[in-house]
Amino acid sequence: MNTNQSLNSRGGHIAWVDFLRILACFLVVLAHCCDPFVGSFDGSFNFKSAVFWGSLVRPCVPLFVMISGVLLFPVTLEMGAFYSRRLKRVLVPLIVWSLALPLLYFGYFAAGVQTASPNIVMDTYTWSATVGKLYTFFFNFNYDTTPLWYVYMLVGLYLFMPIMSAWLTQARRKDVKIFLGIWIFSMTLPYIQMLAPALGYEGNYGNMGILGVCDWNPYGMFYNFSGFLGYMVLAHYLTKYPLAWSWKKTLSITIPLFLIGFAVTFFGFLETQKHFPGQYSKLEVLWYFSGINVFLMTFAIFAVVSRLRIKAGPVLSKVAALTFGVYLCHFFFVQCSYDFVNFIGLGGLPSAVKIPLMACLASAVSAALVWLLSLNRWTRKSIM
Repeated sequence: MNTNQSLNSRGGHIAWVDFLRILACFLVVLAHCCDPFVGSFDGSFNFKSAVFWGSLVRPCVPLFVMISGVLLFPVTLEMGAFYSRRLKRVLVPLIVWSLALPLLYFGYFAAGVQTASPNIVMDTYTWSATVGKLYTFFFNFNYDTTPLWYVYMLVGLYLFMPIMSAWLTQARRKDVKIFLGIWIFSMTLPYIQMLAPALGYEGNYGNMGILGVCDWNPYGMFYNFSGFLGYMVLAHYLTKYPLAWSWKKTLSITIPLFLIGFAVTFFGFLETQKHFPGQYSKLEVLWYFSGINVFLMTFAIFAVVSRLRIKAGPVLSKVAALTFGVYLCHFFFVQCSYDFVNFIGLGGLPSAVKIPLMACLASAVSAALVWLLSLNRWTRKSIM
């Protein structure tokens, strides 16, 4: 998620960026609506439907990172000014929602709400457990604040952006392509690590990392070329050097790329579940945002949406401006929507239908709350 207004150099809104922000935000909500059903690990139709939706929406977070790359590269401010402007726009919301979400969950379950979600452990919603969550966010997020992992990561990207920008402003096109090539290769490393034991690799002192990773060094050979920063650089590259493709060529390339990426993600998750049932550490490899399969899907969506001729308008821009706030608060309302759908007697719906229904409900309620918060200059600081 990014907190940037989708403005071009002349102050006008970039309509396709606004649209992409709204699309990516909804995909994030949809992804979290899959969690209760994926968490069953029972191989049922509902489980497979959740894996289908969860695999389909994996480009959600990378798309947000690419939007930041479009809007913030190159950095024109002095480093201190850039840090001051960007960090205060994310650190205040991070603190507010790290406190608000655990309190909302506590109040929700203290009111006697019963849930069938397999992800909820009721023992963690006592007052004493909640108090612990209110200060340990300094170390990391917890279940109640799961989506905030992105904000911690975003702060890290902001810290490095002025440094990377200095290189991008003087780098030749060929140089940037080399960087992106190495970054794309780094996306295959999780799969190489998964296959290594089958080829006789037994690890190093009990650590199964590869290419220099061990207990005393988590930074492997391609560490500095991996992760979300590459998505920012890719977005900047595609903005500076737009793809000179016709619509026919665009679709003939992006549709196969998306389908290949989705097939690897979906069928790979199901196959991995058979061999490592319920082991998130293994299953998440197929859903890594920095995996080569998710990259294929992300690139395809970005390439298509960036070519759309969307008319800028006040409704589009206002909805897009709510997306950061929706991201921050939606996780709680996903839980509410799951319980509400069951409460009104629709619990028997197949998850293939229930998941998008929950996503629509959670998105609508989240957007309404964020809009209300945006009306006051003090509460506005918590959502944008």
